[in-house]
Amino acid sequence: MADRISAGELENSVKRYCITDSLDVAMGAAAKGATIVQIRAKQLSAREQFALTKQATAGAGIPVLVNSRVDIALAAGVRGVHLPAGSISPATIRSITPRGFLIGVSCHTEEELVRAEGEGADFAVFGPVFETASHPGVAPLGIEALARATRRVAMPIYGLGGITEANAPLCIAAGAAGVAGISMFR
Repeated sequence: MADRISAGELENSVKRYCITDSLDVAMGAAAKGATIVQIRAKQLSAREQFALTKQATAGAGIPVLVNSRVDIALAAGVRGVHLPAGSISPATIRSITPRGFLIGVSCHTEEELVRAEGEGADFAVFGPVFETASHPGVAPLGIEALARATRRVAMPIYGLGGITEANAPLCIAAGAAGVAGISMFR
């Protein structure tokens, strides 16, 4: 697929992936070495999400993705979109987006990873790897599951869920291309 970003380019550009609904957090994360920001602001109206996305794009100085909202991503002219598992196929989205538009997918099983890769996703976040306050009661998949997942598909995978500066190296050692998080950037 000529329109997809190469795995090598993505691996070289995305190591720390910030997920936030805050402009201040996005700016702070960029200043602290995050290499991509995902705007995930489900509580905001489409207008508010668009405004936040435009501000993050102008201020962060790093690529910005929008959670789920391809329309907002395209209107704001950002780098891509991040989809929940079970979303519309990345291949369908790719048919209406510009060349180089990034499409990431959240995955919680190896089967979801295989499907996302087969449908043309550029990368996936996989988790929760560790216990996380943002999803209480959800059992962590563990570092071994992350290691198996990274061997199962060729696309870059980022560990997500309970990631801290202390356990991030475990994700990298397990084969993850990087780490993604919400609370680690607050």
